[in-house]
Formats: sequence, structure tokens, C-alpha cells
Amino acid sequence: MTDLATDTAAPEATLARRPIRELPDELVSQIAAGEVVERPASVVRELVDNALDAGATQITVKLIAGGIRAIVVEDDGGGIPAEELPLAIKRHATSKIRSLAELEGVATMGFRGEALAAIASVSELAIVSRTTDAPHAQRLDARSGELQPAARAVGTSIEVRELFFSTPARRKFLKSEATELAHATEAVRRHALARPDVGFAIWHEGKLVEQWRRATHEQRMADVLGPEFVADSRAVEHAAGPMRILGRAGLPEASRARPDHQYAYVNGRYVRDKLVAHALRSAYEDVLHGQRQPAYVLFIDIEPTRVDVNVHPTKIEVRFRESGEVYSAVRRAVEGVLAATGGSPMGRAVEAIVSPQPVTQARPVTPAQPPSGLPWGAQQQRLSLADLGTLYAREAPAPWSVPATAPIAGSATPFAEAARSAEPQAPAEANDWPLGRALAQLSGVYVLAENAQGLIVVDMHAAHERIVYERLKAAARQAPLAAQPLLIPSTFAATQEEVAVAEARATDLAALGLDISPLGPTTLAVRARPAALPDADPVTLARSVLRELADLAEADAGRMIERAQDEILATMACHGAVRANRRLTIEEMNGLLRQMEATERADQCNHGRPTWRQVTMKELDALFLRGR
Repeated sequence: MTDLATDTAAPEATLARRPIRELPDELVSQIAAGEVVERPASVVRELVDNALDAGATQITVKLIAGGIRAIVVEDDGGGIPAEELPLAIKRHATSKIRSLAELEGVATMGFRGEALAAIASVSELAIVSRTTDAPHAQRLDARSGELQPAARAVGTSIEVRELFFSTPARRKFLKSEATELAHATEAVRRHALARPDVGFAIWHEGKLVEQWRRATHEQRMADVLGPEFVADSRAVEHAAGPMRILGRAGLPEASRARPDHQYAYVNGRYVRDKLVAHALRSAYEDVLHGQRQPAYVLFIDIEPTRVDVNVHPTKIEVRFRESGEVYSAVRRAVEGVLAATGGSPMGRAVEAIVSPQPVTQARPVTPAQPPSGLPWGAQQQRLSLADLGTLYAREAPAPWSVPATAPIAGSATPFAEAARSAEPQAPAEANDWPLGRALAQLSGVYVLAENAQGLIVVDMHAAHERIVYERLKAAARQAPLAAQPLLIPSTFAATQEEVAVAEARATDLAALGLDISPLGPTTLAVRARPAALPDADPVTLARSVLRELADLAEADAGRMIERAQDEILATMACHGAVRANRRLTIEEMNGLLRQMEATERADQCNHGRPTWRQVTMKELDALFLRGR
């Protein structure tokens, strides 16, 4: 009995109320450090932020054991006066802001006044700094508070040793030295991309790991991410009201398996913002295959009062006052670049002379000789359709231009019409067309053509799918798709879900050119289909669209109507495109090639797969050992 009473009382003792007391300053700082300092890379990020705010033009980061044993950040900025050094390591002491008004319009990298205090609470920290008017530097030991003279040029050096020595439990969560070094290097890389006017160097265990000298924006991107990124991306420049968007967007064929080349900045600050990431993903969704990830470096310049950077102690999250405007601007900026270039890599020799105008607009350009022997390496660099069109433009209307009224349908007839419309302006040489002259059809799937560079191979279904999709999108943006009434309605057995969707989404179906109405509890009738798809099977098309609408009805409310419509149009285009094993005449094949040349994003189908490939004469010669 006594044992039972003792066991019952034990939990009550542990739940006894404790009085409310103030936490010791050291414990408060260590709690705050948990938000700011996660690993050595967090320290590097905060110290580089301060160096940039101090006006540094050269920043050197020295690490030992991946930053676990020691981190030293040296800069040539303005320095800290000796009398202000003790204040620098106090919590909420900063030179960046003075009032709420300044907080709402922060223009510096740091402003919270927490970083140095948080770092000092979990490490051995020392600051050596000298201003321009000081006879020598001063060294402050954060733990003892001792201030003594030191030797140093103008600028500041901050030494952080034995990170988390006072909180060994936190230190156990750190990864290997190599992993921590990689994270610290990535933290400096993010700063280096945003500040090409500043030189950066990273040393580890006395060896130079990375060095980026002062350069232009484009050169810095090539230095940090590699020249392949610059070659396989296009410049972004877009203005929308008080916002300006600059940078480079990678082309679809340069996409990656991991999102490791995705950098977004707001007013020079690297951020991980869901809104911006979603807008970028939306811009790429028509041209990326599967789970591939786009590569980009994007700088969003916006009035500081229109963005809140005081969301998280790490300052890596932001909130926009007008989030819809930012979303639309980012999406339009990247979509415009992908559409204007045709979405493909091109040779560097061609890039300098290409303008981002649609190929359907003829431009008076001096005729250029077709480039030969273009490199075809591991990344399969090639000319995009828009770039080729620029090279071979004539004073007369471009031979591959298709009238805006040219029909797009599942039949091959429009291909022939496009070819005939091009004949009066046909170039002197057949291979002067960007995609060349059709030669044959292979296995009912591929169209083979000859151009100035060699052999072109076209996936005819994928290519026609993109043509139909772009035409449907253009028509849907202007007005609801025209419907073609069926003389005899097509009926089919439907599930209860399909019947419910047909009744609930009748307006959306009408906007897509479909008239689907119930004939009974389990029967639907297709009374009209899109006039743009006269040969598409009404029942198959109706089932696919209803399935898409059902999925979208269950999706979160934040999805945009325009995106939902594009997904449905993509499904319609897939069913309306010419199918494999359909035999085309030479005239029809040429018509398909000419329509491809006049269509935006024609280098990828709606699912992100390539629609054509170039095999150069150099490659063909290598296959047969010619010239050896």
C-alpha cells in the first residue's frame, strides 16, 4: 500500500508549479543562437552580410575542420571604431536601423543586431578592426571583454573558434567536415552571385578552395556556376511598375535532376520564397519533362517598403505586400524569355546576333552564311528555331511564316497548306530553311530533313502537339474556343463522378469548345467539340477533359484558372495531334516543318520532351571516319 502511494505521488511532484523567473542573459543568448546559428554556414552567412554592409570590396573566409574548429572572415571595409567594439557583441545593438520607419524600408543585409551576440554565446569570438583614422587596430575578446592593440590594415577580421563548445549537444548534430565545408561554400556562393563587384576567397586548412575575382554580372555567373550555365540560359530583363527583374533563366534542355542551380534574390538578398519558386515553376511547366528542375539566377529589385524582410531571424524568408503582382511579373518575365528563344541552347557564335523577336515577323537582316561544324558534345548544343530564323531572314517575308488564319487540326491537310504558302518565297537553296527540306518519314514516327548543318530528325507527334497547343492557347486567350456542333451526338457510359463534373463545370467546358450533357444517370452525350480539332475522337477527348476537371476541382483553391485551362488544353492538344504511323507526303512533312518554325516553344512538346534534333555533318563524318 505504501509503495502504491509513493508511486502515485511521484508524478505529482514532477508536475509541481515553478515560479516565473527571468532567464539569465547567457541562456537567453543561447536560445536566440538556436534560431540564428544552425551550423558553420550560418556563421559564415551572417559575417559576410556584415562585411558587405561595411563596404568591403574583398572578403576572405578561412575555415578549419569545415568551420567547426575555426571560422575567420576578413574584409577591407570601413572597420569598427574602438569605442563601439564592446557594443557590437551586445544583443540588439546595430548601426543599421534607428526607428520603425527604417525597419520597414531596410536596405542593408543585416539589421537585427543579433548575429554577433548569438555567435559569441556559443563559441569563442574575437574581433580585430581598424578604421581609416585609427593609428592601429584593436582586438576585442568577446568572452573576457578585454580590448588591446593589434596589427591589421583598415577593415575587420572576426574569429570564431570551437563552435558550440558551450552546448555540446548542439555540436553532436553537426555533419562531417566535408559536408559542413560544402554548406559554408554554398553560403559564400550565394553572396558572390549577387555581388560581382566584390571579390571572394575561401580557404580550408590553409588551401585555397574557391576564389571569385571582381567581375561583371555575366562573368561572375560563369565563374560561380560554370560557363555552361551562361551558354544554356537566356538573359531576363523585365519591368513591372515599381519592380524590375533581371538575371538569367536556364533553357529546358539544360534542366537538372536536383534544384541545386536555383538562386532567387530580393533587393540583393538570397531568399527561399515559395511564391517566387511557384511562379518560376509555373513558367517552366509547359517545357520541362517529368521531375526535371530548371536552373536560374533571378534578381528582383523592388521598393524596400513593399517587402518585409523581418520575417525570420535568418532573413532568408520575405513577405511581399502585393504578392499577386510579384507572382505575375516573375512568371511573365521567364515565360517571355522561353517563348522568344524557342527554348533551346544555341552556339555562342550565334547568340551575339540573335534578337528575341518572334520568327513570324520578318526582319531586314543581311543574309548570313549558315554556320557549319557546330559543336555537338555531351550537352548536345544546337541552334534554336528562333535563332536559325534570325540567321536566314530575308527582305521578303520569311518563307517559313504561316498565315495567322492557317488552320490547325489533327489531319495532315494544314501541313500541305503551309508548304504551299511558302513556295512563292522559297529560298534559292532548299536547305536554307532552319529545319530544312523534308526527305522521308521513318517508321511512321520521325520526319527526316536536310538543312545547312546536316540532318534534322523530327518527332512528328510531339512537334504537332506543340503546334496545336500553342494555337489553342492563343485562341483561348482571345475568346472561348469555337465549338463545332455534331450532327449526331456521341454518347458514352460515364461514371457518377464524370456526370457530376459535366453538370457542375458546364461553363468551363463551353469555354473549351465542348458541349457535354447528361442523357441519364450514367450516360453522357457530346453534342459539340472544339472546331480546332475536327478529327479528334469526341468520346476520348471528353473523357480526358472531364478527368482533368475532376482533378482540378479537388486541388487547392490557390491554383490559377489560367494554369488549369492550359492543362486541359494540353490534354486536348495531345489528342488532336497527328498520331504515330500516319503516313505523310513530302509536301505535308514540309508543311509541318514550316509550322514548327513559326511556333513558339516548338523545341519541346507539351510534356517537355524534345521535338527535334540536329545531327551535324561533322558528326556524320565522324561516324564514317571521313577525313581520318
